[in-house]
Amino acid sequence: MDRVSVKQRFSIIGDHPQLNSAIDIALQVAPTDVTVLVNGENGTGKDVFSKIIHQFGKRKHQPFIAINCGAIPEGTIDSELFGHEKGAFTSAHEARKGYFEEVNSGTIFLDEIAEMPLATQSRLLRVLESGEFLRVGSSKVQRTDVRVITATNKNLLEAVAMGKFREDLYYRLNTVTIHVPALRDRTKDILLLFRYFASEFAHKYGRNPIRLDEAAKPLLLAYRWPGNVRELRNFTEQLTVLSPEEQVSAERIQATLPSNEIFLPVHVGSPAQNQSFETERELLYKILFDLKADVSELKKTVMHLMDGGQIPSEIPHGSLQVISPPPVKPQQPYQESVIRMDTPLLEESLSLERKEKDLIQKALLKYRNNRKKAAQELGISERTLYRKIKGYDLE
Repeated sequence: MDRVSVKQRFSIIGDHPQLNSAIDIALQVAPTDVTVLVNGENGTGKDVFSKIIHQFGKRKHQPFIAINCGAIPEGTIDSELFGHEKGAFTSAHEARKGYFEEVNSGTIFLDEIAEMPLATQSRLLRVLESGEFLRVGSSKVQRTDVRVITATNKNLLEAVAMGKFREDLYYRLNTVTIHVPALRDRTKDILLLFRYFASEFAHKYGRNPIRLDEAAKPLLLAYRWPGNVRELRNFTEQLTVLSPEEQVSAERIQATLPSNEIFLPVHVGSPAQNQSFETERELLYKILFDLKADVSELKKTVMHLMDGGQIPSEIPHGSLQVISPPPVKPQQPYQESVIRMDTPLLEESLSLERKEKDLIQKALLKYRNNRKKAAQELGISERTLYRKIKGYDLE
């Protein structure tokens, strides 16, 4: 089936390249039994991709079940997934099959896999490797044949580094990864989705679809949508129910959107007020280069003084100026002079560290602690960013 038909069947709205790529990958892996990890923020619709994979796979006529690992208490998740024997624990009045038995030959979708306890992760790894598991309270080996699809909104590599997720399980699950883009990364789809949801809720509540006036549209496009498509859908329903008129004004949009400043639309002001993050990074690089040039000029000046020359009134390259020549003692060793000149450079170095820490904080804030995107923005590797976060105590 082609991508357009899939969008129609599963009510996927939008034409962003990352969204199209995610659909294409899902269709490619569907006929196989390869393990798939769906990655994306909350509210992006990760569950839809698990359904696409199941419906276009060879197990489409077999059972499908979606399980939220974060919603099951740690003390009962083993029993839920793998079953238990009678008397295995206080409330186990009879034997019970787990999901891996119930869905044998079908597909299990494990959402929020990062929330799964380590002990349960070990059990899951055994199922993935050999198809074998034990019920809680039993020593009899059970077998199952299921396809496993997982999803997370967390960075599993970070969880591995912190000891919260098994490394071997991560590589077993990460055979194929599907990344579902956040809504703020596909702004051209926002108005399409709004019109779709407006039509849906108009039919539900028996009224004409609401529509945005021209001044209201930029507000929807500028808002960051931390809850993604789910938040936009709820927002559209709220407007449908509460708006007395079909046309929604900018004032009503402003009054209805959450007021948390982190997700407010960007204020349009002077260029100085709206300096981009990229410009700040460029400024830091310029400071580093200028400092290097100034230090080089300063060293030349020191050497010139020690040779008995006259100090210039200004160092031409950078902004560093010498107001008056420092006293030079003939008996003073060269090493001492170097140490004295290093003192202001140490202070400047500390200032640069503060700038770097500030830029890292802004990058993490901009991408809501998504370290992969923050590292890309900063132009460093994710491993380097993680080390700097630990060094600056930004956990």
